[in-house]
This record gives sequence, structure tokens and C-alpha cells, in this order.
Amino acid sequence: MKKTYDVTGMSCSACSAAIERSVRKLDGLEQCDVNLLANKMTVSFDENQLSSETIMQTVEQAGYHAEEHGAPTAPVKAAAAENPMEKQMKTMKNHLIISVVFMLPLFYLSMGHMMGWPLPSFFLGHANTMNFALTQFLLCLPIVIVNGHYFTHGFKNLWRRSPNMDSLIAIGSAAAIIYGIIALYEIGMGLGTMDMTKVHSWAMDMYFETSAMILTLITLGKYLETRSKGKTSEAIAKLIDLAPKTAWVRRGEDFTEIPVEEVRPGDHIRVKPGQSVPVDGVIVQGSAAFDESAITGESIPVERTIGEKIIGATVNKSGVVEMEATLVGEDTTLSQIIRLVEEASSSKAPIAKLADKVSGVFVPVVITIAIAAAVIWLALGESISFAVSIGIAVLVISCPCALGLATPTAIMVGTGKGAENGILIKSGEALEIAHSLQTVILDKTGTVTTGKPEVVEVVVLGESESALLNTALSLEIVSEHPLAEAIVRYAKQQNASAKPIEQFENIAGQGVSATIDNQPAAAGNLKMMQAMGLADAQIEELHHQAASQGRTPLFIVQNGAILGMIAVADTIKPTSRAAAAELKRMGIDVVLLTGDNPQVAQAIAQQAGIDKVIAEVLPSDKQQVVSQVQAEGRKVAMIGDGINDAPALAQADVGIAIGAGTDVAIESADIVLMKSDLWDAVTAIKLSKAVLRNIKQNLFWALIYNSIGIPLAAGVFIPMLGWKLNPMFGAAAMSLSSVSVVSNALRLKLFSSPRPTEQDAATPAPVKQAAVKKIEPITKGEKNMRKTMIINGMACAHCKARVEAALKAVAGVDNAEVTLEEKKAVVSCSQPVEDSALIQAVTDAGYEVVSVA
Repeated sequence: MKKTYDVTGMSCSACSAAIERSVRKLDGLEQCDVNLLANKMTVSFDENQLSSETIMQTVEQAGYHAEEHGAPTAPVKAAAAENPMEKQMKTMKNHLIISVVFMLPLFYLSMGHMMGWPLPSFFLGHANTMNFALTQFLLCLPIVIVNGHYFTHGFKNLWRRSPNMDSLIAIGSAAAIIYGIIALYEIGMGLGTMDMTKVHSWAMDMYFETSAMILTLITLGKYLETRSKGKTSEAIAKLIDLAPKTAWVRRGEDFTEIPVEEVRPGDHIRVKPGQSVPVDGVIVQGSAAFDESAITGESIPVERTIGEKIIGATVNKSGVVEMEATLVGEDTTLSQIIRLVEEASSSKAPIAKLADKVSGVFVPVVITIAIAAAVIWLALGESISFAVSIGIAVLVISCPCALGLATPTAIMVGTGKGAENGILIKSGEALEIAHSLQTVILDKTGTVTTGKPEVVEVVVLGESESALLNTALSLEIVSEHPLAEAIVRYAKQQNASAKPIEQFENIAGQGVSATIDNQPAAAGNLKMMQAMGLADAQIEELHHQAASQGRTPLFIVQNGAILGMIAVADTIKPTSRAAAAELKRMGIDVVLLTGDNPQVAQAIAQQAGIDKVIAEVLPSDKQQVVSQVQAEGRKVAMIGDGINDAPALAQADVGIAIGAGTDVAIESADIVLMKSDLWDAVTAIKLSKAVLRNIKQNLFWALIYNSIGIPLAAGVFIPMLGWKLNPMFGAAAMSLSSVSVVSNALRLKLFSSPRPTEQDAATPAPVKQAAVKKIEPITKGEKNMRKTMIINGMACAHCKARVEAALKAVAGVDNAEVTLEEKKAVVSCSQPVEDSALIQAVTDAGYEVVSVA
């Protein structure tokens, strides 16, 4: 079982490390990840051995509070409730205001005499020293009280032997306050004995302003940090805000407005123009254009009509529709997206383990260094005041906040940025691995291609185009063949009309036949034409030309004559070629993996600019192909539709599902592309590189900051350069370090991966108007001969082009088509050509002819 908990009371990475150590000791635990930034803990455990209550009790015993995170069943309620981050920020703002109000007069009073600032007379002179000292103490007290949580949490965790940032602040501030109180007593005793030298010395050595300033600056830093944290989770907040609050549901004869959480599957809902779709469903009446940009990132509205699915939170731009609810509550696409983004934001990337290991021992080491530094300076003969100042400076500058925020801030902003672009990244691990991919394996149908066959070519033989399309429509409108839909759609676009048919028959592996106007008619492949005795050299040539381009040719026959040929193909998506080119530019090998025959696969690969093709692979064998590439030591991404590619998606280092919305895609993939666009895979990899670069920058600055700050605070540079760090400046530096790390992560919001323009893509858009050409049928008196040659030595597209050019140069040769896989060349001749002339042409080109037939 996997559960997410909201955890309160954490202040730094030492806190998250302490919670993880405690929870991981429990029997039955499988995985525990604590996210400091999101204040969440994700736990996987065996529910037969471990209960949720035990996990929460363990967190409580570690000094923190945990409760189960509510699933986004009703985003409306989540949006309406006050954001915990906002509540925390409001509390911190109040604490900051109170601290500043008392800090300013305290600072003026304690430093005024050194700056030459005017002070009231009752603070001046030896006789008023107690007024001067006691007022500072009284001004310090409200600041200590309002920020008392640092002391309660800090000392409590210190007592439990799991010190954190609060422990460092508590020890440092308490040391300064205790030293100041001792100074008060020393001043009192000095005044009693009239030892004015002692009185003056202790009056100048009080640390009330230091303690107050440390607490105020830490609170300022935490306030700024919390504000910055809020910006990192804006993507989730925006997603939650997308959910409409109400829905117009049919109740009897009328539609009634009800809260969206009361909608149930099967309810009929009316959606007017301008309204958001309340839940996922299917249109049962009407049609409209829907703005799906908030869910998929696609800026152009999409037309939806009866029977088509619409997604909750998309906006109806035109027309009134009635829909039937299919998915509601936490099952809607929006709720699943919110859950995925939250889980990804709460997860840890492998690189975070470095920060976790350091944080686990950091605070105890810092406390040891602070005590050692103070003792050493005392041993060297420095005053107690000097030694205390050194110890406090080490404690307050060494907070591990920046280290703990380095990874989660970048991951949260990165996953949020991905969601804005319709890219759902399910874990920090997937986000990290994606930057190091070396091979990307692409499924063909629905990934590189549209997955929707289109008519791409119409060849009219003799009769008119309208006669061809009318017959084709009449035959295919009742056919169940997958290609029939494309032909029917195209014929209707050309205003063709279907005629009544009789004696319809579906001939397996060949086509369909029927009677139209008492005349026999048929639509089928070359095999059917051969069976009907109509497959002459011209028909075979048309078939070969279409097949060599990855198209499926269908011949239309009526009354014993072929009216023409309609070629259907699965066209590639507009950005597929640009995406493949960009992946190769990034140094990633691109492989096309398909169950289609090699001829079709090669044609699609050539259009998409993909060099390596693995064809005729069964869905069950795709996983094995991925494993073989991984066995070569390469990081592999599999990009598929998430249904028949599920095993391969799960096997790959990063599984990328293209065409989201299916449960299989969400379950088996690490990254889900909502727009079904291959360019988004490129964007995901670029985003991964940007996030990893940002994490490394954050970790570098956090580690360098502490590496320099701790020696400086400990006084290492005093003997050489005379540099001594005032604890107040240490507190300011510590606060700013956390803010700077979060601010650096927020730069990821500027990330962009511009989509290729039509010119850059260099890929034809899906065919809307097929190429139509009319040719005259060859009569019996005309000579048209075809010769088939088997040729050895051809290895690539350049070989193919060289052989074709050589054969076409032979007198009498009209055309030559070479198939690399079959090592075959088909030559069409308009006049007799000697075999020896063809063999000589191929031999001169550098290849070996095996046979000519």
C-alpha cells in the first residue's frame, strides 16, 4: 500500500532525515520519502505488517505531527480551504512584524552609543547602566516569546538526539540570552561594590540584541523562503482552481444546478458555451469546440461531437452539449493529474540521497564544531565573550536548510512546469534519469504516425473520378475493414453518393464484392484483382509503387473494369520528423519499433528521418527489444501508446506514454504526454536536463556556502586576515542562503521548448486532400514489360538510389523501383530490353546481379 501524509513541525533537512530514519525502522516498510518543501511524506508499506496509525505515531515520537493527506476527490473543497502554506506565511508575517517592532528600538539602544546616535539621558552614565541593560532585556523578551517555537522544537529534538535547524538557533539564541542575563547580575554586583570598570565592561558585552537579531533575521528568512515555496507549488494550485464548483444535472425533465461533488456516474449534464466541463464524460447530444489547453497544453480548441469523450475542466467554446458523466470525483482526469503532480513533487530523485546523507550528520557535527571552536579560543586566552560569540556564529550560519531545499524545490518547479505543458512526470527518479537517455525507442502507430488512416492518393483509370468514388463509397460504407472508414470519410468529403447494393460479400484477405445497379462491383487488393483476371502489368505497377511508399492500395471494379485505385496510409504527425531530428541532435539514438511489415516501416521511417527500424515485432516481443538495448549498457526510453506497449514501457528506464487518458498509460509509464505529440518527449528530456542542472547548482552553492561559512564563523581567518563574523551577520547569511536556493529553482519557470514551425518540421501535415491523378489504361496492343532483378551488395538508401538511376538510364526503361529488404529491383519497360543491358548497368554501378526474371 502507498500513502501520503502531511507532516508539520519540520524546519530543515535534518528534520526530514530524522523522520525517515525513525519510520524506516518499522517492520513491513518498503519505502519512505519525506519532502521538506511540500511538508509531505510518501510511504509504501505492507498493510498486513504495518498500519497507518503506527506510522503516524512513529512520526509523533520523533517530535513531529503527521496525518493522512486527503485525496483530491473534491478539488473544489481543496481550493476553498485555506492553503497550509498561506496559513504558515500569515503566522510568520505576524511574528516578523512583532519582532521588527521590538528589534528596531533594541538595536538603536544597544548600538546607538557606538554610532554617536542621541539617547535619552536616563540611559546615559554609569548611574543609569542598569536602566540601559534592563531595557534591552525587556525589549528582547517579546521577540523571544513570539519566536518561542524555535526553542521548544529545538531543545525537544536535541533531547531526542535528533537535533535540527531549530536546535542550532535555540542553542545560539539561548546562549546569547543567558550570557546577557549573567551580564545583568554582574552589572548589579558591580554597582553594589561601585566597581565602575566592571559595570562598563559588562554593559558593553551584553548579547540581547544579538539573540533578538538572530531570531528576527531567521524569521525574515523563513518568511521569504515560505513565500518562494508557495510559488513553486503554483502549478498544483492552478490545477485545483480549474475544477468548476457546480454542474447542471438533469433531474426529471429539468436541469438543476448542484455541487460538482454530488455528480454521479450516469448523470446527464448540460454544458453551455463558456462553461467548464464539470467531470469526465461522453457527449450524448450536440457538438462543440472545447478548449483543452489547461489539461493537454494544446492551444487550439478541439471539435467534439456525439459519442466522443470530453475531459473535466475543459471549456466549452461553442454550442450547447448534453453529456453523460463517466468519471467523477477522484477518478476524473483532472484529479489524476493533480495526484500525479503531487506525488512527483513529493518524491525524491536519486541525487537527493547525497543531501540526505549529509543532512543526517550535519547538525551534530556543527554543534561539535561550535563547542570545539569556543573551547579552543578560550584555551588560547580569549575572553568568554569572544568565545561565546564564536560559538553562536558557528551555530547560526550552519543551518542545513539550503542543502535540504536544493533538490525538492527544483523537482517541484520542474514537475509543475511539465504539467503546464501537458507533460505529467510521475516521479523525481524519472525526471532525473531522463536527462541521461542514450536511446529512444518509438512505437509507430499513434506515436510517430497519427494512428488514423487517410486516403493519400487516388488514381482514376478511364472513367471519371466521381464514378470511382461513388462505387467505392457504396461498397465500403457497409464494410467493417479498418481502411473502409478512411475511404468513406474521403468520399463523403468529395460529395460522393452511395448507391443501394445487393449480394454484399466480404472476401477474407482480398476485399469486398456486391452488385450495384445490377452490375458486379468489387473493392480489393492485388490478390483479388489477380483472382478476377484483371491484374495486368499496369495494375501490378500501380500496386508496387503504392506499396513501396508504405501505402495500402485498393482497386475499385465495376462491370468487369477497374475504375481506379485508392491508396490509404497512416500519415506521420506534423512534428514527428522535427522531434526525431532534435533527439539525434541531442546525441540520442532513435529506433522505430513496429509490428508492420518492413516495407511500410521503412517508408514511415524515411518520412520521419529515422535511420534504424525494427519491424514485424509482436507486442509481446517489444519488451525483449528494450531489454536487449539495455543489455548493451544504454539508458533507454520507450515511447508508446501505453496499451499494447505496456510491458515495454515498464521495462524501459523511462517509459513515456503518448496519448494519455487510459489507465494502462498512467500505470505503466513514468511520463505521460497529454497532447499525444512526440515533440513533448523532446521537451520532457530538455526539462529533465534543466532540472538536473538546477539541482547541481543548488547543491554546489549550499555546500560551498557551508564550507566557507563555518570556518569563517569559527575564527579560522582571524590569525591571518583578522576576519571575525558577527553572529547577526551569520544569521542574515543563513536566511539568505535558503532564499537564494529557492529563487534559483524558480528560474525553471522560465524554461521553454519552442515548438517547431511548419518549415522547421519539414513534415507534411496529415493529409486533408489526397493527390488525384488520371491515367489511361494500357490497351492490349501496347507493350509494357516488367522484369524482376535480384541484386546483391545494396546496403542503404544511397545504394538504392544508385541502382535505380543506373537502370533508368538504360534505353527503353520507363521506371525502376528497388526494395532493399528483398534485394529486388522491379524494372518497367516500354520496349524490349535485353537482360544483358540491365545486368551491365547494375554491374557498372558496383553491384552483383543474381538473377533476372
